[in-house]
Amino acid sequence: MTSVHGTPLDVPTPDGIADAYLAHPDDGRPRPGVLLYMDAFGLRPSLEAMARRLAGHGYTVLVPNVLHRSGRAPVVELPEFIDPARRPEIFQRLFPLLQSLTPDLVVRDAGAYLAWLAASPLVSDGPVGSTGYCMGGGLALRTAAAFPDRVGAAAAFHTGRLVTDAEDSPHRLVGRIAAELYFGHADQDQSMTADQIKVLEGALDAAGVPYRSELYAGAHHGYTQTDTSAYDAEADGRHWRALLDLFERRL
Repeated sequence: MTSVHGTPLDVPTPDGIADAYLAHPDDGRPRPGVLLYMDAFGLRPSLEAMARRLAGHGYTVLVPNVLHRSGRAPVVELPEFIDPARRPEIFQRLFPLLQSLTPDLVVRDAGAYLAWLAASPLVSDGPVGSTGYCMGGGLALRTAAAFPDRVGAAAAFHTGRLVTDAEDSPHRLVGRIAAELYFGHADQDQSMTADQIKVLEGALDAAGVPYRSELYAGAHHGYTQTDTSAYDAEADGRHWRALLDLFERRL
């Protein structure tokens, strides 16, 4: 681990400014870029801490507020600790904002985030990595599918709705992906059932995409998020080992 620097910044997109957080090693040398996609609760101190931890392993990490069209983060007020009693109230406010983030907007923004990384003197030449949490895992997959020449590795942790009936369901896009993928599924996650995991893996096998898909026994949706009641230290540690292994090999 090396010492790191973290700072808020603004990233221009075709639809205005996206507020974001950047973490990178203090030495200022160019490092492989990583796009870290937030969960539904958004850009907040716990995600900034994750970015700094990843940066400490030698990466320049950008965490955009993907709901920037609805305001700067936090888009909705959040408690310091998100327990089950507060979730319904929070999601009642978040749901319409999440619904407004269409796949087309995701890809348009991803192009801007990748362009920012490519132009930054803190980012080395070569493939970019992406990792996403909860809904962010789907965004990481869409980014890898839309920019196969830029994304060399992508991971999704406790991500739901990777298999849906929609024509643009994430599992239907995997044939466009050139990156190596990793999936850390929570076995207590009803938004990504065993049957859906099987469909996803079948699509990946048919497309010939290199991947690992693992089930985290006893883990719940959100197991990496330290400021929520879903946090699972053992599963989180496993997530870090898998993510760092993927990036070390592919970036």
